[in-house]
Amino acid sequence: MTVNVNIHEAKTHLSRLLEQVAAGERVVISKAGTPIADLVPHQAATVTFGGMKGEVAYSDQAFDPDPDIQEMFYGSDSGPAGGSGDLTRPDGDAAS
Repeated sequence: MTVNVNIHEAKTHLSRLLEQVAAGERVVISKAGTPIADLVPHQAATVTFGGMKGEVAYSDQAFDPDPDIQEMFYGSDSGPAGGSGDLTRPDGDAAS
């Protein structure tokens, strides 16, 4: 069975409407006579971890630094590791 209610009635009698839904009824909430929402029983979805195992393939290169992004951050003279590896500051002290 379907129960139709307006928004005001739904706000006023939400607990009662939820009990009706739990008993198997469907509740349609309307605004100015136009249905805008349905109250239906919750159906829990099962989550299976590793469900796509063996279905998705990727290359380990996907985790390598992108040269274009490296250039944006470090300039055009940076190498694939993000620079020359020299950690000395212009004043001669080693960077921490």
